[in-house]
Amino acid sequence: MEKSTVIGLVLGLIAVLVGMTLKGAPIHNLVNPAAFLIIIVGTAASLFIGFPLSELKKFPKLIKMIFTVQNLLPREEVIALFMEWATITRREGLLALESKVDDIQDMFLRNGMRMIIDGNDQDLVRDVLLEDIAATEERHRAGALIFSQAGMYAPTLGVLGAVIGLIAALADMSDMEKLAHAIAAAFVATLLGIFTGYVLWHPIANKLKRLSKREVELRLMMVEGLLSIQSGVSTIAINQKLSVFLTPTERIQLSQKGAEAVEQKA
Repeated sequence: MEKSTVIGLVLGLIAVLVGMTLKGAPIHNLVNPAAFLIIIVGTAASLFIGFPLSELKKFPKLIKMIFTVQNLLPREEVIALFMEWATITRREGLLALESKVDDIQDMFLRNGMRMIIDGNDQDLVRDVLLEDIAATEERHRAGALIFSQAGMYAPTLGVLGAVIGLIAALADMSDMEKLAHAIAAAFVATLLGIFTGYVLWHPIANKLKRLSKREVELRLMMVEGLLSIQSGVSTIAINQKLSVFLTPTERIQLSQKGAEAVEQKA
């Protein structure tokens, strides 16, 4: 499970509930069916109008993604794999990698490996793989857009809910105590709209974009590795070329592991 999502949700609820308590606002006022109806159903209605059903069907899957740890190959492991494959290629030829294809779990990497083993032109391999990455980015962008749009709609619907509540409250001003309670209840919709917009929907959209960025960067790294193997470059050159995708700290750790491996062989 992705712990940061759970921590964020818990902290968001604590911020609102404890904040209301410290301000002296009764928490039971949040139990307002009309406010929930306006915000949740209203946001859902806006999304159904704004997006095709084929994209909205992915909503449960997208929610699941932010609660699940992203299953990507570690970059250091990818570099080690390409260095191993480069050694095999330079010693036995590109066709020697055919026995390794079925062991590759990542579908993108497996398809790319098959393309270079089949002897396709390097420009064709690059174009096909980059088009695959572009299509993936577009799918991810469409998914994140659902939540960013929901984040835009929800606060505005909160204002709409407050206006509806005020209309109902001001319709009868004979009982001032009842009027005060009605006005307070009217602003619950605004609270829910802002909370769902800026604590749920916008952050979820941001997390989906970050997950997409990490996946795309890893795939671009794989493209460079595959093309390098097809070109027959050395293991040292592949290491240097792919290390640019690592952070400075990761590069230092990779260098230390390499040095330790050399010492153990010695």
